[in-house]
Amino acid sequence: MSSDAGYPRVPHLNMPPADLERLLWIIVGISLVGDIVTTFVGLHLGLAESNPIARGAIEGYGLAGMIALKAFAIGIGVICRPLLTAEYRPIVPAGLALPWLVAVASNLYMISTVV
Repeated sequence: MSSDAGYPRVPHLNMPPADLERLLWIIVGISLVGDIVTTFVGLHLGLAESNPIARGAIEGYGLAGMIALKAFAIGIGVICRPLLTAEYRPIVPAGLALPWLVAVASNLYMISTVV
């Protein structure tokens, strides 16, 4: 039995909000790993981190700092998620995944300029 009974389906996707949210959380995980990997590859190649908060975390604590920063962002999303109705909850993982996907694309572009 679906927990989405009574909720509208996501337009153009024909998908219940809970299914969309699950898909977006998977994309969050992929984009998070992609951002971390491409960031550290770029740093290894001599590029610099442009985000001052991430730069401070990396300079101070290395990989652990970057992971802690990402975990903090996910934690805020998870804490705020219950404040939304079920139909709007996919906004949380979308809001996390989108900037990380943009960062991955940017990192890959920058890496391609030095390789």
